[in-house]
Amino acid sequence: MPVAIITGASKGLGRALAEALAARGWDLVLDARGAQALEEAAETVAGPGTRVEALPGDVTDAGHRAALVAAARGLGGVDLLVSNASALGAEPLVPLAELPPEGLRRALEVNVVAALGLVREALPLLRESPAGSVVAVSSDAAAEAYGTWGGYGASKAALDQLMAVLGVEEPGLRVWAVDPGDMATGLYAAAVPDDRDPRPAPAAVVPAFLRLLDERPAGGRYVAAELLEER
Repeated sequence: MPVAIITGASKGLGRALAEALAARGWDLVLDARGAQALEEAAETVAGPGTRVEALPGDVTDAGHRAALVAAARGLGGVDLLVSNASALGAEPLVPLAELPPEGLRRALEVNVVAALGLVREALPLLRESPAGSVVAVSSDAAAEAYGTWGGYGASKAALDQLMAVLGVEEPGLRVWAVDPGDMATGLYAAAVPDDRDPRPAPAAVVPAFLRLLDERPAGGRYVAAELLEER
């Protein structure tokens, strides 16, 4: 069975991706900071023939990242690494003039440094997989200038660039940065708590990620809405 590591998998897009991959017979290593929510997600995702390892922890902790990869090794390797865990830098979002340096630092540590650290930890196993793939969950804020989204957007832009370079340096892998669009998630609610406009459920964009896995296009940056429109 193929094996995936998914960070930020206790809810939102991470959990929706886990459910979809489990339905396809993938074995999973799931991460999140909240132990109870992660355990509940793992119990929901697990099914006949699906092995799920749930490891609560913070992706900025090198020891935790090593434990995630060790768990995947125990399941047979790493075929897919999904960097979905994210930090906003401030909740709710604020203009750059009000963004505390420690908030920006946290966003960079979670969204960029930890994502690269996990890739580095998993690279030997990804290289061994005949279909080794890395998915970094990006944002339209990485490419567009939106007020109050500066710190978060800067971290996601940096993540996009790291993934682009990784794709050049590791031609045997598929490396995709994917903008899923706005979704009805806890992260979005924390970012803009006064926004009451309806947003799609995370499960609605999962088919875009599955399309990448099925068709394995060239590495690069993709927008989920465009992948769905082309189907």
